[in-house]
Amino acid sequence: MMQGFALTTPLFYVNALPHIGSAYPTLAADAVARYHRLRGRSVRFVTGTDEYGLKIERQAAERNLTPREHCNEIAAGFEKLWQALSIDYDRFIRTTDPRHAAIVREFFERCWQAGDIYKGRYTGLYCVDCEEFKKKPDEDYFVENGEPRCKIHLKPLREQDEENYIFALSRYQQKLEQYFDEHPEFVQPDFRAHEVRNFIAGGLEDFSISRAHVSWGLPIPVDPSQTIYVWFNALLGYVTALLEPDDEPTLENALARWWPIDLHIVGKDILRFHAVYWPAMLMSAGLPLPGMIFGHGFLTRDGRKMGKALGNVIDPGALVEQYGSDAVRYYFLKAIEFGRDNDFNETRFREILNADLANDLGNLLNRTGNMVVKYCGGVVPSVAIDPTDALRDKATGLAQVCAEHWEALRFSEASELALALVRAGNRYLDARAPWSLYKKGEQAQVEQVLYAVLESVRIAAVLLSPLIPGLAAEIYRQLGFSIQAWEDRSWDDALWGGLPGGQPLCLGSPLFPRLE
Repeated sequence: MMQGFALTTPLFYVNALPHIGSAYPTLAADAVARYHRLRGRSVRFVTGTDEYGLKIERQAAERNLTPREHCNEIAAGFEKLWQALSIDYDRFIRTTDPRHAAIVREFFERCWQAGDIYKGRYTGLYCVDCEEFKKKPDEDYFVENGEPRCKIHLKPLREQDEENYIFALSRYQQKLEQYFDEHPEFVQPDFRAHEVRNFIAGGLEDFSISRAHVSWGLPIPVDPSQTIYVWFNALLGYVTALLEPDDEPTLENALARWWPIDLHIVGKDILRFHAVYWPAMLMSAGLPLPGMIFGHGFLTRDGRKMGKALGNVIDPGALVEQYGSDAVRYYFLKAIEFGRDNDFNETRFREILNADLANDLGNLLNRTGNMVVKYCGGVVPSVAIDPTDALRDKATGLAQVCAEHWEALRFSEASELALALVRAGNRYLDARAPWSLYKKGEQAQVEQVLYAVLESVRIAAVLLSPLIPGLAAEIYRQLGFSIQAWEDRSWDDALWGGLPGGQPLCLGSPLFPRLE
């Protein structure tokens, strides 16, 4: 057993049901978790919902619901979608969990005792949808007809001026700069790290961690008349989620097994909170920092970021219902470079699924399996493949190279290598033409060719299983493996020779029918 690995998605704001922009980082985190489990690591995969704040309070009132009723409904929607997408998380944390309040209070107390929280007047332009003060013109907001508007939600900002509790972020300017110098891998991709470094270099300002006149929130421990501002509350959900069910909710218990988190996957729009505010807060509380914060890009539609407030979202549930969960998983993790913006186009979506899953992978398994039935009685040939065989040579070392891509969160590159093996299998089958060999009575060569192709499909199934767990499991089933054999697989099963000769195939319908 290798070391443990802990990772998180953002804790999603419950202002509306999830859309594909919420599903995207969760699919990525799930694939990473599946990869690490295959490597023999124990994994703690955390996702969940951020449920406090003024916007939630207002939305609940508009719907004639209590805030908790509203949160319960939306949180259930997230859990339902994660199930539909085959998201295999370990913890689903909600910031309204009573145990979370205890963790927040203890963390606040540490920062308070460190002298990093003080009461003062906080003034700035505020976006209710972002739950964020906007400080930098052009970068954070633009002015239209004399009115400042949020660059993300395009809605007017309002001037906020109230007495709040404030975190002394400016005290951590040099410490953060030093940490980034000493840990160049801390924020990824590199171009996101550059953005964060520029933000820090521009000078850090103290930020508000409380709100007056907002009842839906956790009260400030030293002043119950104010509630804790959403980010200072929500970020600590990552800590609360590490508690075991029977643990007393203390920081010591929460941090005992899985802290520090190895990987936070977040959208680039909330990278600043995770890569600047969060590390400073942890430093203040005397806690180790996470291993890596990865800021992924936006999924756009018609060139604009998808967002609930903009009304241009794609419903991932509808995509799953029409195409299946593995199709959705495959496209968003294989066809999109993780970390960069990408525009969704349903025509391209269908073209890639047809090309990769139907034509290449599904067709190779189907036609090779049928030839095994026709020429070998439906049983995997018992043969040895020469190490110099072209297909075996293509597969040799592939697991190691794919693992290097997975470790760097290069999902597209890792899966492309697996698909390259599949395409090589199709070319190999066409070039060796076992149907012609069979007619010539060269049975031994027929069996050599068919075993080599089936084994390459099996290896590809293991390598692709973090992306398409359902289809990969079906490949194993059609190759004659038991459910237990599939569940017991590891990354080492992507090495050559794992397909037992003499094993009966169990062919079924085509793996992935072509989309018309």
